[in-house]
Amino acid sequence: MNFIKKIGLTNFLMLTLCVIIIVIAEYLFLTGEKLHGIFVGLWAPTLLGIMIYIKLIKNERR
Repeated sequence: MNFIKKIGLTNFLMLTLCVIIIVIAEYLFLTGEKLHGIFVGLWAPTLLGIMIYIKLIKNERR
C-alpha cells in the first residue's frame, strides 16, 4: 500500500494495465498470432510515453 501512495493510484493503474498488455501480447505471440502479438505489444510503450508526457506537462505548469 505504501508503494501505491508513493506513486499515486492513477500511475499504479496505468502500470498495471501495461503489465497486463505485455502478458496478453506474449500469449498472442507464443500461440502463433505473431502479428497480433506485436501489434498489442506496442500499446504498452505507447501508454508509458503518454504517461511521461502528461507528467512533464504537469511539472512544467508548476
